[in-house]
Amino acid sequence: MRGLTASHRVLSAVLTVFGLVGAFVLATVAPARAGENTFVEVTPNSAQAGTRVNIRASCDNDNKQQADVRSDAFGRVVLRPDNGFLTGAVTIPENKQPGEYSVELHCKNGGTATTTLTVLNMAQPSKGPNTGGGGTAGDDRGTGPLLLVGGLAAAAVAAGFGAFGARRRTGTRS
Repeated sequence: MRGLTASHRVLSAVLTVFGLVGAFVLATVAPARAGENTFVEVTPNSAQAGTRVNIRASCDNDNKQQADVRSDAFGRVVLRPDNGFLTGAVTIPENKQPGEYSVELHCKNGGTATTTLTVLNMAQPSKGPNTGGGGTAGDDRGTGPLLLVGGLAAAAVAAGFGAFGARRRTGTRS
């Protein structure tokens, strides 16, 4: 390094250090592993038995081939390519017991992914509550027609009084 100025020697030393650090970083960083973009998701991930859920997945960006999803919650579903992802939908059987079920993706390229689906089985109300007070709110089947007839009678009486009061007396004037 004869003939180089001090600033050139410092610059050369700095570049050498940066080169060694860069080589160390590149040698010790693990390469990206295949399968990092493999996933499966169920929407909604908590669903009532008897409802439909949507499934979206990716097989490490190899989404031009179909893939299988399997679960004890609904059986087997074939996912098909759709806008860069694999998609499908399935209805959870109405008699499925509540609980958490594993949903497993099996890709053609050997990739796999897993998520969880929570099945709910809440009792559904059969009708609205009987709050009373209204003629149609109760289970009494005879009150509806009775109220209708009574309302019509009251309207007829009111119309009769209105007609009687509006009538003018006729007579002779002197």
